[in-house]
Amino acid sequence: MEAIVLGGGRNTGALKSVDPTPYEAGIRINNRPMVEYIIDVLAAMEEIQRVWVVIPQGIIAPQKWAKVETVVPGEKMLDSLVRAVQHTQTDDHVLVAASDIPFITKAAVRDFLDRCQRRSADVYYSYVPKTAVRQKYPSTKRTYVRLKEGVVTGGNILLVRPKLVLEFRNRIEQAIALRKQPLKLCRLLGLGFMAKLLIGQLSVDEIEARVRTIFNVQGAGIRSLYPEIGVDVDKPSDLFLARALLEKDQAGGW
Repeated sequence: MEAIVLGGGRNTGALKSVDPTPYEAGIRINNRPMVEYIIDVLAAMEEIQRVWVVIPQGIIAPQKWAKVETVVPGEKMLDSLVRAVQHTQTDDHVLVAASDIPFITKAAVRDFLDRCQRRSADVYYSYVPKTAVRQKYPSTKRTYVRLKEGVVTGGNILLVRPKLVLEFRNRIEQAIALRKQPLKLCRLLGLGFMAKLLIGQLSVDEIEARVRTIFNVQGAGIRSLYPEIGVDVDKPSDLFLARALLEKDQAGGW
């Protein structure tokens, strides 16, 4: 399959206070742009034949990887995603990954893909139990939501058919804008869902059914026990953690 890495986001949030690099994908972790950790994993996987990296020029040298090609980012995340899917040469699912998940591993991605293959859907979205995150990364702080299945955080990889990105562009833009605000995001599915979410009684099956009813799209929530999927770098404490742990990893101590 083909993969997309979204690395066009400007560094205008909390991370700017500790690293003034203009784009988040270019923030240095042990003297490497953060996005390279994600590219290394995807480019080394036999299952992936091409990796489209949406990123400004000068942050990476794409010739380092035989499978990598770059795409000029748009003004917004969705604009960048649309540009990338327009470059893909398949009607089948593409893997989409954020550029700020430097802990990601081939095992985590393969586990997600394997779980996706067990179901038939148009879009697959990953989520990770809080217990799995806290067990491996106890100091990290994430946005969690309490579902009927337990307390979870959203993952940073998904599978989607390219045509859906183009067809549901407006709705996707709303979801992206609210991705860190579960209650507001739930409003897109109806007030009844928000009430159930507040009392922790909303299930993944109900969310999937509602998405199917509203959009006529089969969605699948994919539970992953790999916290690397759910831990991104979006604040200074995350960056300090990544620098510390990945330095140990490179030294053979992690």
